[in-house]
Amino acid sequence: MSPRNLLNDPAWQGSDLGQPLPDFPHAVSVALPRWRDVIAYEEKDPACRDVLQTIYPRFGLHPLIRKLVQPSELEGTTVWPYPTEAAARAALAHCQRKAPDDHCELIAIAGVSCLRSNAAASPHAKAFWQHTGLGLSSRQAAIALGQEAPPTSEDGEAARRAIRQRLADIHGVEPDQISLHPAGMAGLHAALTAVQSLRPGRSTLQLGFPYVDVLKQPRVVFHGGDLLQPQDLAEVEAALDQLEPAAVIVELPSNPLLRCVDLPAVSAMARARGIPVIADDTIGTGINLNALPYADLIFTSLTKSFAGRGDVMAGSLLVSPQSPWARTLLNAVIEVAGLGDADAIALDIASRDVEERAPQLDAHALVLAERLEAHPAVERVLHPKDCPNFRTLMRSGAGHGCLLSFELKQGRQQAQLVYDALRVSKGPSLGTNFTLACPYTQLAHYDELAWAERCGVAADLLRVSVGLEDPDELWMRFQQALDS
Repeated sequence: MSPRNLLNDPAWQGSDLGQPLPDFPHAVSVALPRWRDVIAYEEKDPACRDVLQTIYPRFGLHPLIRKLVQPSELEGTTVWPYPTEAAARAALAHCQRKAPDDHCELIAIAGVSCLRSNAAASPHAKAFWQHTGLGLSSRQAAIALGQEAPPTSEDGEAARRAIRQRLADIHGVEPDQISLHPAGMAGLHAALTAVQSLRPGRSTLQLGFPYVDVLKQPRVVFHGGDLLQPQDLAEVEAALDQLEPAAVIVELPSNPLLRCVDLPAVSAMARARGIPVIADDTIGTGINLNALPYADLIFTSLTKSFAGRGDVMAGSLLVSPQSPWARTLLNAVIEVAGLGDADAIALDIASRDVEERAPQLDAHALVLAERLEAHPAVERVLHPKDCPNFRTLMRSGAGHGCLLSFELKQGRQQAQLVYDALRVSKGPSLGTNFTLACPYTQLAHYDELAWAERCGVAADLLRVSVGLEDPDELWMRFQQALDS
């Protein structure tokens, strides 16, 4: 049977709950087609969790990984596999820092380095797994289980060279400025490790409402992280002087509000104080934005628009050649766990059309944003086109990325009805070639909805990653849901 074509046959109905998105063994998203499915997932309802055929890889153990480690999970323990011994040792060190009196140990399963933790230490082991993205991939698990053949190391290295060159061409840098990692958060882990060479032992400063793990990784795994949603540059300057952070972290644009800070001004203030800037360009993409003059380190989730298929986890870290600390940072970047051979080959193949595909996604997202703005049921649309600071960074002829968010005038009740009626695939992640929607705040901040509301992120906000569907046909689906 051929895989399901999510462009014209989306996973949007209750019967689709738990289906992998896309319909492949290594899918990184899973169908949560109704609002109540999202709530059941967050509440850990067994009736929901038991039918999930996969899970976003950093949020839990993929079924292939579960199959690999389950026989080694003694009563009251959990096992977390890593692609290298160095990554497993980093996880062990984290657990020993957080829970020195609890028991953790390194074990090997089918040649894979794993951390086994007791019940008390397991929350710390899970946090490290989720926030850093350094864990074993589903392809690596399939190989360890003997279910897939391992590629040659030569083919893997050729794929990594091709990916680095593709990224280098997009950004206009040399390939040796770029390192590859098993997830976007692993790219951030490498960046946070590198800035320790300049400003050891300090916390970071995040500007703007953050993607959850971009804030939590420095807070949980490193030396802390402060969050500031500045109203003006004077607030930023005061925070830099008061906190003296290890680095400033920004998203280009932020998720899900899709706004940017004044990066040139922030960079000038930070660099004058010896503070590097770390930027996440996953949503805006290097195809659209030139952040190199202002960001010292740029990390990207290549899982998203770069790959486009939604079935491979990967990340990158770019050291800007225009950074005053370029050589120091480049020497300090450590690949605790590089991008594995099988994942590199899949990513190379998936990303070959990125410079043609990404502008299409961007154009389709812009059309949908403009049409949503004109619909009487819509309260507001969030899209980078409305952010002057985003426009300042845009390359000539660039787009705005594939993501938008919107709120409805009648609030939560209407949002639930529209979400349930919307005939697009629904689940976490973004950047896929098929449209993917989710009630973002419910998924990312279910246990802190009031805090998110205070930060300007509505509990009933709907986030949409726009795909390659015909824009008119896609609008018809949205219009029908809005009018239902």
